[in-house]
Amino acid sequence: MEPDEYDRMDRVEDGMWWYRALHARVIAALRRNPGEPSLPLLDAGCGTGGLLRRLAEAFPGRPLAGLDVAEEAIARARRKVPQVALAVGSIAALPFDNARFGAIVSCDVLCHRLVDEAAALAEFRRVLVPGGALVLNLPAHQWLHSAHDRRVHNARRYSRAGLRRTLEIAGFVPVSLGFWNSLLLPLMVVQRKVLGRFRAQDSSDVAAFSPPIDAIFRAVTDTEAALARLGLRFPAGGSLLAVARRV
Repeated sequence: MEPDEYDRMDRVEDGMWWYRALHARVIAALRRNPGEPSLPLLDAGCGTGGLLRRLAEAFPGRPLAGLDVAEEAIARARRKVPQVALAVGSIAALPFDNARFGAIVSCDVLCHRLVDEAAALAEFRRVLVPGGALVLNLPAHQWLHSAHDRRVHNARRYSRAGLRRTLEIAGFVPVSLGFWNSLLLPLMVVQRKVLGRFRAQDSSDVAAFSPPIDAIFRAVTDTEAALARLGLRFPAGGSLLAVARRV
């Protein structure tokens, strides 16, 4: 990402509604699908460490590791999670032994324009133990591509069917693939496709919201998560959360 995008992430990821909702979704997915709990959990593309800090709180007995391609991001993550093993490297060439991990999470990384998707998934499979869990969060719907995607260098947004095929080809068994950030999708469409015409071509959506707006959006995403726990599945959303098992 652009260097100042790491600054934005570092400032807001502990409090911004979107990050809080994402982290809660990932943790819930790992509670249902822990992979092999006796082996470490890897955050592949850990950024500035916000998710790792929440994972450490949620799974205090499980060893954690983090990797990011940017030294600047890892330096920031070390300040947040000094107890976690962190490394600089590419998800397409992971510096870890075969079958090292019981689970991997990777949030909004596979979509990056410089990532070789097939090579990264092959590496995820290599370092996962058989039966290990893979949890991916990815941007949904190519038609939603916008200035924010250009800013963070997203080359791909995903459909549920397309991601399922990609995982199967890579040697994973999909367990669940579901859209989220669905109730706010109409606002997202307006913001990106209508109001976005009047914004800079490389503007980012990562920002601190005013406390009242942040509280409203957080309440909406909390409501959506509660509906999902009751079994409601949405046909579209801003993001796609996938859980798969390594064959």
